[in-house]
Amino acid sequence: MPFSFLGGYFEIPTEYLVIAGGGAGGAAYGGGGGAGGYRCSVSGETSGSGASAESAITLRSGTTYTITVGGGGSGATGLNGGPGSDSILSTITSIGGGGGGTQQGNNGLNGGSGGGGESGGTGTASQGYNGGSSTSSGNYPRGGGGGAGAVGGNGVSNTGGNGGVGLSSSITGSAVFRGGGGGGSNFQGGFIGSGGNGGGGDGGPNRGPSTSAAGSPGTVNTGGGGGGSYYGNTTTAGGNGGKGVVIIRHSDSKPQATTTGSPTVTTSGGYRIYVFNDSGTIRW
Repeated sequence: MPFSFLGGYFEIPTEYLVIAGGGAGGAAYGGGGGAGGYRCSVSGETSGSGASAESAITLRSGTTYTITVGGGGSGATGLNGGPGSDSILSTITSIGGGGGGTQQGNNGLNGGSGGGGESGGTGTASQGYNGGSSTSSGNYPRGGGGGAGAVGGNGVSNTGGNGGVGLSSSITGSAVFRGGGGGGSNFQGGFIGSGGNGGGGDGGPNRGPSTSAAGSPGTVNTGGGGGGSYYGNTTTAGGNGGKGVVIIRHSDSKPQATTTGSPTVTTSGGYRIYVFNDSGTIRW
């Protein structure tokens, strides 16, 4: 990816992976949180049914670019899980994951990927998948949150739905799964859904009658959704969503940018790679 020089500045073709914060799981036999929106310019690593790789963006020397890494949604007692926050790089915005639904009649929220619930929330086109739904009402099994790579599983009989799987990206030089949906939970005596590969949290474990358990949080810097809480105790929150991440890379034959936010900077396969686990800036 060569640099172009124009009137005293140069342009930098830049590849990226931008993942928003994951949604939190719902409380009280809650649905799993949806994964944060997933946008990537590496071939074969773009979310959404039938989606093709996005184009690299062109950044310019002498300009300071603000990078926003979205936080995961917060689990709440007696409520739907909170949505994740957006992650932003220049013109690229990934939408925060939808929170999981809670109790009978409360649906998963829309987002980058949709939260699971009695009815699943809707994912954003080319960023993620829909959350899963309940297919029976007897034991209130809740759907899993949607992931970057697949829809959330439906709650079936007395088992909560699994979170949708995330996607594997090799933008850093090694393959890493990110963007998994959170697992759905269930009512007394049921079984929970597992978090999707890519940082999704499991639903709260079955601890028997008249007990409750929080869902597991999504993994930090994967945009994974949080798991729904087990049983009908509204004081037990769903798991928090995982924080997002912004990764960019350009040719390693060119100068290293100055940054804030303490990203890790490495070289691999002819690229210089910047991994922002927190918000910051970059400038050449």
